[in-house]
Amino acid sequence: MTYEQTLASIAERSEDLIVMTAENRAAIRDLPQILGNRFIDVGICEQTMVGAAAGLALRGRTPVVHALATFLTLRAYEFIRTDVGIGNLPVTLVGSVPGFLSEANGPTHQAIEDIALMRSIPHMQVFCPADEKEMVQSIPKIIQSRKPSYIRYNSCEPVIDHISPFEIGKAEILFKGTDATILVYGFLLREAVSAHKSLEEQGLSIGLINIRSLKPFDEGAIIAATGESRLLVTVEDHLVNGGLYSILGELFLRERMSPWVLPMGLEDRWFKPALLDDVLSYEGFTGRQIAARILAALQKDKRQKER
Repeated sequence: MTYEQTLASIAERSEDLIVMTAENRAAIRDLPQILGNRFIDVGICEQTMVGAAAGLALRGRTPVVHALATFLTLRAYEFIRTDVGIGNLPVTLVGSVPGFLSEANGPTHQAIEDIALMRSIPHMQVFCPADEKEMVQSIPKIIQSRKPSYIRYNSCEPVIDHISPFEIGKAEILFKGTDATILVYGFLLREAVSAHKSLEEQGLSIGLINIRSLKPFDEGAIIAATGESRLLVTVEDHLVNGGLYSILGELFLRERMSPWVLPMGLEDRWFKPALLDDVLSYEGFTGRQIAARILAALQKDKRQKER
């Protein structure tokens, strides 16, 4: 079942579901004829859409809104914070082409600070499915949570068999390892899977955790991985500031822990626009490049300890 089919199925059972978009119909193009007046396209007016969604939620409706991630989280930020966040309303925000999935779009269209912005809002939940399977699994549970939520939309094909169903606040522990554990979210799981395979073939013990729920966050899984692995590696198509690396920093400061963490993210810059595979290669996020950076870090640490 696709994301669109899943929304249609939920709407069939729940008459309160309203699907909204700011002229962003790629994932939901067949819903207008199915939902009728429960499908609302406001045009390129993200602020209006979020304000209207809040009003509908106050009147007992359950809105799921769609827009390009960068315009949804930046242009409409005050409306999300004030109308949805303060009211703690059951509005689900779906941001398309987040992070590197923006590909050839320039900085104005690159959502690389969206997680930092959304997780800073009280009550807001933040989710980053790894593929369409997780997207389909997650949306019913997120809607049912009746909480403000932001989702990075992802329609990528799965690259690995998920060993556990999506659950709010729970990470998916795909592998455990003693040398390093890769922590990743979103479509970059595919590159992390490749890096894991490459490093394991070189005789290393590598863990891999799919952090599909960034808020609420599975602190227990991360603390456990800290006790098992020499090195934790965060891999994210987001600014290092405010993303997964920052979440770990906040956790470890609070718990008075000081593990070794290697961040792989965008450091104070936007990425170079190109086709997706070229973006990954240029920015150093292919599975091969991730594996090489982890191996270099482990080897450097080993040399230092041998001195």
